[in-house]
Amino acid sequence: MSTALQETLPADVQALEQRLQAYLPPEQIERIRRAYRIGARAHAGQTRRSGEPYITHPVAVASILAELGLDAETITAAILHDTLEDTPLSRAELEREFGTTVAELVDGVTKLDKVMFGSLQEAAAESFRKMLLAMARDLRVILIKLADRLHNMRTLAAMDPPARRRIARETLEIYAPIAQRLGMNKFKAELQELGFRALYPLRHRVIQARIKSVFGNRREAMAKIDAALSARLDQEHIRHRIVSRIKSPYSIYAKMRSEHKSFAQVMDVYGFRVVVQNTMECYHALGAIHALYKPLDARFRDFIAIPKANGYQSLHTVLFGPFGAPIEIQIRTEDMDRIAERGVAAHWMYKTAAAPPTAAQARAREWVEGLVGAQTREASSVEFLENVKVDLFPDEVYLFTPKGRILALPRNATALDFAYAVHTDVGTHAVAARIDKKLAPLRQRLNSGETVEIITAPSAQPSPQWLEWVVSARARTAIRHFLKRLQHEDAVEFGHRMLDCALAARGLTLDAIPSRALDRHLAEARFKRLEELLADIALGNRMPDQVAAQLASAHGAAAAAHDAMPATEKILISGAERGVLSFGNCCYPVPGDDIFGYLSAGKGIVVHRQDCPNVPEYRKTPERIVAIDWDREVRGDYRARLRIVVDNKPGVLATVAAAIAEEDSNIENVEYQERDQQTSTLLFTIEVRNRKHLAAVMRRVRNAAVVHGVYRHP
Repeated sequence: MSTALQETLPADVQALEQRLQAYLPPEQIERIRRAYRIGARAHAGQTRRSGEPYITHPVAVASILAELGLDAETITAAILHDTLEDTPLSRAELEREFGTTVAELVDGVTKLDKVMFGSLQEAAAESFRKMLLAMARDLRVILIKLADRLHNMRTLAAMDPPARRRIARETLEIYAPIAQRLGMNKFKAELQELGFRALYPLRHRVIQARIKSVFGNRREAMAKIDAALSARLDQEHIRHRIVSRIKSPYSIYAKMRSEHKSFAQVMDVYGFRVVVQNTMECYHALGAIHALYKPLDARFRDFIAIPKANGYQSLHTVLFGPFGAPIEIQIRTEDMDRIAERGVAAHWMYKTAAAPPTAAQARAREWVEGLVGAQTREASSVEFLENVKVDLFPDEVYLFTPKGRILALPRNATALDFAYAVHTDVGTHAVAARIDKKLAPLRQRLNSGETVEIITAPSAQPSPQWLEWVVSARARTAIRHFLKRLQHEDAVEFGHRMLDCALAARGLTLDAIPSRALDRHLAEARFKRLEELLADIALGNRMPDQVAAQLASAHGAAAAAHDAMPATEKILISGAERGVLSFGNCCYPVPGDDIFGYLSAGKGIVVHRQDCPNVPEYRKTPERIVAIDWDREVRGDYRARLRIVVDNKPGVLATVAAAIAEEDSNIENVEYQERDQQTSTLLFTIEVRNRKHLAAVMRRVRNAAVVHGVYRHP
């Protein structure tokens, strides 16, 4: 490239080209220069809020990506990333000039630019889905978007205060966690820092001033620890470099909030990173450092043998320091250090179609593909975005299958999360787990390093309670999907029974309705199939009597004359219809009680006892009351409430709980209702099979010496 030509280019473009010359051939740099000229021409006359020419922004984005050593296609797309949306340049022109890949990258970023994360409204969540689909096609799309967001955050001062706060919040909630999930810790740290400073300027200023004060006082101590570490590693002939780690204002603020610690408690730590030549030297250095300062028990983590889900590798240890404060040490190779900073972007320039991706790239692709699979099953975009947010914060536990495969799950994951991580079918049919060869329930929380085996049964299936046990997006999505399908099947079957009863009261059956009349009714009600109408009836959105009357009138005048006949046949329930049946929390009906059903829009039938305190209210809308009764065979456990008056003395709660457990009943909740010097009144929510089982529990509790009375409540 001639000096004359260099002089015609702005300083920022010249700086970009100098950076690119370190790793790209001249012909690719020439192509990037052409992209700049086309972009500058397209953006001519456009300015940023700061007053600078608009083209300075795409060039800055390209420079950020050039620092990561990204390929020519990504740099080209970065320079052109705003042309499709903000200039007359078309996708066809981009494709003709720079090829399909660059055009697709620019198009992908353009779609992401429309994403607004200010709220969790359906439109924003739907945009987030599109973002994931773009990421799934080519991860470089999100790299360009992250660089775009980083430069926007660096120049945020030009925006008005409300816009600054909105952009800062979405950066902290979405973009910084995505950078962390992709292993790009350097991006994540700067996005968090800039976001925190813009969202909470006063808090940032106070914490930053305190950090400067603390490190001014501790500089000598840190220099002594650094020298001691270095001398020990030299003694072992380990080539190394040591970097002291200073916590950022945001990481200190986040730790103070999450762990409820004071500034002094968070800062009472010295942090160092030791970078060596190869993996064996990591362990050699660990031994040397442990010989210098004693390690704190249970504070060692080996992320080299078991890498984090974003590809991060390092040894972490905490030592007893010479100045009364713990020393946190990270030990890693140069390669691991580069991946820790760059994540999916590491080694991109060396990657060809034949070369395998880095661990970070492979894990990132697996994560994104998993999310894309989940979004096809999740009906609500808002639910999907909420689930993804869980997966964006990688505080993880690392677990083993019996065959030694490693699975990473979110913190607080249960055995049920593990089952769904193995395979959706394993989760669906899970009944229990073996954790380190010991039997455990599905709701058992897991700890890193445990070996988990899932026990399945063909008859097992998810229940709504499972949603309370799981924390991973994959498990939550799969359970919801199953329950919705189950609800639809139950609703169709139950709606059929309800409509049959309503038609029987008019001397008709569904089979007797001519198909032409039935099709006409479905078309008028805007249903494609009969199943949709039946499900709508069961979910309480249509009254079976009204539908029966309309079908009867369509059948002819003779049938319509039966309109006034009351429905006498009761619908029998077995407890298997949980998809469309729920049981009132006002009266807690159990099998054996006299019951009725009340059609609640969107919920289906809510079952109540005939002596429910809310009966007068329900009688105001008699068309919603459904005649139901228990089937001969009823299965499942049902909630009941007991009001128990006991002595007010220690150990009473344990005595009553033991009596309930002896009758094979599970306790869901206990609360104190009243208390005086002599007695206490307790409210127990328990699970029983039927009235007979409930009576047995009450008898057993009544026989306890500390109990004065047992009553069903309400």
